[in-house]
Amino acid sequence: MSELSQIIESIRGELSAKNQVRDATLNRSRELIRFCALSIRAVHRHEWDEASTLLKTARDAAAVMSADLVNYADLYEAGYTQDALKELAEAHLLYAFVHAEGSEPAPAPADLGIPAAAYLNGLAEAASELRRFVLDLIRLGRTSEAEPYLDVMDDVYSYLVTMDFPDALTGGLRRTTDALRAVLERTRGDLTVAVRQEELQVALTLLEQQVTGQSRRPAE
Repeated sequence: MSELSQIIESIRGELSAKNQVRDATLNRSRELIRFCALSIRAVHRHEWDEASTLLKTARDAAAVMSADLVNYADLYEAGYTQDALKELAEAHLLYAFVHAEGSEPAPAPADLGIPAAAYLNGLAEAASELRRFVLDLIRLGRTSEAEPYLDVMDDVYSYLVTMDFPDALTGGLRRTTDALRAVLERTRGDLTVAVRQEELQVALTLLEQQVTGQSRRPAE
């Protein structure tokens, strides 16, 4: 039975080492999500330098986390790890969509060092985040500037809806895409109403000017 004792101790050591990596990964995933959330907040505030710095910090944190998981494929595929990598994709893609009016090139999965499923889900959530930009512009009365963001949302949805693969491969992309569709339709409706209201306001203003001009004409 001495052999069995040695086997058990070997397994104990292996699991102890793996558990340490798991604990470290949980902490790093939370840290990574925090960096991404701060970057998204900076993007919404148009604080581009701050957003760019936070994105670099997030990429570095993701690289360290992924490197530690090279020998632990199951921990890399765990939900908390993939969720953190999804947030990394979302933050980078949102930055690309809105910085310098969309002239920033969108990073590919290889650029971020993340798997395709996390990238696609992050892409869907980045497109959903554009709703906030559209609503902000509507409130400012700049509806024409909001339309390009709606176009991006529409394009992303059109791409994602073609990803007809099992959820086991895409990380539940179908559900995320359905959520994006709902956000897209609400945003389209809000923008359409805002445009119609602006058109009505312009028409009423013109009518008022015509009526006022006619009333000021001297009687013949």
